[in-house]
Amino acid sequence: MESNVVILSVILLFAMFSFIFEWMRIEVTALAISGIILLVDVIAVQAFYYPEGFLLKEHNDIFAGFSNSAVIAIGAMFVLSRSLVRTGFLVFFADFMYKWAGRWKWFSIFLLLLIVSLLSGLINNTAVVAIFIPLVIDICQRYHISPSKLLLPLSYAAIFGGTLTLIGTSTNLLVNSIVQSTAGYEQYSFSMFEFTKLGLIFLGVGTIYNIIAAKWLIPSRSITGSLTQKYHISKYITEYRVPNKSNIIGKNFNDFKGDLDYSFDLVRIIRQKKDIVTQNIHSVKILEDDVIIIRINADNILKFKSYFNLLILPDVKMSQQELEGENHVIVEAIITQQSSLIGKTISGTNFRIIFSSFVLAVRRQQSLLREKVSKIKLKFSDTLLIMVPKDKVEKLKDSIHFIVLEELNIHLNYHRYWWASILVIPCIMLLSSFNVVPIHIAAILGCVVLLALRTITVEDAFESINLSVIFLIAALIPLGIAIEFTGLDRQFANLFLAIESVLPNTEYSNYIFLAIFYFVTFFFTAFLSNAVIAIILTPISFLIAEGVGCNPKPFLMAICFGASACFMTPMGYQTNMMVFGPGQYKMKDFVYLGLPLNLIFWGLAIYMIPIFWPFDLELDDSNPIDISVENQIIDESERFNL
Repeated sequence: MESNVVILSVILLFAMFSFIFEWMRIEVTALAISGIILLVDVIAVQAFYYPEGFLLKEHNDIFAGFSNSAVIAIGAMFVLSRSLVRTGFLVFFADFMYKWAGRWKWFSIFLLLLIVSLLSGLINNTAVVAIFIPLVIDICQRYHISPSKLLLPLSYAAIFGGTLTLIGTSTNLLVNSIVQSTAGYEQYSFSMFEFTKLGLIFLGVGTIYNIIAAKWLIPSRSITGSLTQKYHISKYITEYRVPNKSNIIGKNFNDFKGDLDYSFDLVRIIRQKKDIVTQNIHSVKILEDDVIIIRINADNILKFKSYFNLLILPDVKMSQQELEGENHVIVEAIITQQSSLIGKTISGTNFRIIFSSFVLAVRRQQSLLREKVSKIKLKFSDTLLIMVPKDKVEKLKDSIHFIVLEELNIHLNYHRYWWASILVIPCIMLLSSFNVVPIHIAAILGCVVLLALRTITVEDAFESINLSVIFLIAALIPLGIAIEFTGLDRQFANLFLAIESVLPNTEYSNYIFLAIFYFVTFFFTAFLSNAVIAIILTPISFLIAEGVGCNPKPFLMAICFGASACFMTPMGYQTNMMVFGPGQYKMKDFVYLGLPLNLIFWGLAIYMIPIFWPFDLELDDSNPIDISVENQIIDESERFNL
């Protein structure tokens, strides 16, 4: 057993560093963890004691994560969210509210953020942010304010909303699933609106903070004037080929100093498929067929091409007619987390065939890209500069792969039985809240109804499911089993409980434990996946509650709220990453604005959680089951004598 603890500790360290430094995609890391656990035989054949008798758990339980109720519910909610988004109802409703309150700038902004929060309590909050990013940009243009003023508050508003209901975040569903599957703790599972009372407090305080931050604290990075000027302060990586008619042949870029009214960064010169290495690249004489890679503002890409008579090299060759045709427009689009383009190069995706468009340039926030555009492996939140036919813009906007940063054509999309998409989610919440059926069954039934009515196609349904999230959670569930089986959770719990020996025995001891537990949760969530934190800390919370003799519910709530409300890093929450690039934010912006908000919520949680969920332990009529590791594991020699 001790050797298993050491092995699992090494696996955890590997996982932590892989998640933080992105050695692999997070779902690949999660699958690798499951594979290693299976390979080194950390989880042996087990037997668990229940009042009804013994229940053997075999090796293939390591794959049980894919049938876990939380995984099923999360996958179904992706489909339901996509169906609602396709109706256009959310944008139509938000635009209606904006027009109603449009005369008062800050009141309309307050109303917009409030709508985002409330919607995030009902559907996937990444879907809400994806819808509202273009709308927020449009509002910034109307009010002549910087998009950076509102995009980070937009992300925070979605996070606030996720704390309102059981289905608000995947973390809530995951923790609830672990609680329901842990013998002796089923009675501590969550109801649909159990989070709402504290969630509303977080929402109220957070919204006030958002308005203050937007008005006085967040720096202005750019002022929107017209659609073509939005975000073009940003520099993209793009490439050109030098044809025989170019006026730069035989000259260098230093010869043209002062001739251009804009700046650019010369990154690489490639000659005969080899880099030209020199300390002063601007002094290199340019020859025919050289490939020039530069970093330049988006609105100057075509100016640079025209001035030097160059050929632009996107993922595929474009004809001059296509490049200069009036029926084409240039749009900026963010790669969504659900995009299948992630991890692929532009040249390897048949981009032109699939989207009838061309990628002119790529921008990655806080990264200095040096590769050729066609060879850049795309990541979540990368921004692409795309040339697209005017009649294909809607296709690009409807794609699940992109958030197009463009003014919205706001209207209701009257798909067949479109109203069913609006009604299904409230019905699911009611069925679950009144305990008619469990949430995962209600969500599946909702998907079946929409598919039967053809409100959403099977293809759209499959495309809407974020497989990265599904594989991440499903593959990490065995990690939780391994932590519990080896007793590593008890060793972690003992570290917390060791604090008790140095603390005075007062009525505030439990508050101190809660404060430490919440802090650990939100701190590590800032750098790791919230699913990882939930899976590791939930079994530990049971043991801490057992050790101090109190109700585990306060600690479970600390996990849900601490892991779901992370503001101080862009990687701490998916919506933070979505606005990171478009808002031109820097890492210090998240620390400067997010850390105080995390600390405010920390204080609120320590004070309010024990009020709503007291520490006093309410025992059932039956004796509680001892689920300690020693009682869970039965010696292999005794297994066949059961």
